[in-house]
Amino acid sequence: MLFIDFSSAFNTIIPQKLYNKLIDLNFPLHTCNWILDFLLNRPQVVKIQNNVSSTIVLSTGAPQGCVLSPSLYSIFTHDCQTSDDSTALIVKFADDTTNSGFIINEDESAYRNQVCNITEWCDNNNLLLNITKTKEMVIDFRKKS
Repeated sequence: MLFIDFSSAFNTIIPQKLYNKLIDLNFPLHTCNWILDFLLNRPQVVKIQNNVSSTIVLSTGAPQGCVLSPSLYSIFTHDCQTSDDSTALIVKFADDTTNSGFIINEDESAYRNQVCNITEWCDNNNLLLNITKTKEMVIDFRKKS
């Protein structure tokens, strides 16, 4: 099992890629346009007591703490899937992802290929794996190790 941690997952969503995925999933066009408009050109300031920073404008990511952000992230990552359901399983909840692979007859190539596929998907979708927090756990059910 590979427990995957993404670096700043919500902050790396590319709105135009999300828009295209929404269109591919047959979301209503007005909903797609509203979400794109929501994510683009968002002004942001930092306020500490009476001090306010200058405004910057963000056009990537989904706002942290926004009730819609986990759903948008889940939609953004819907196409990160296994290539073979009989040898691998990907389980996702918001930005938490687990890849489970089944090693059959001591052949772990399907699992390793799935890990490579996830890495390639991340490269294509602007997500970075946090290598220090991504952990692999091996569960062995054989009677002889």
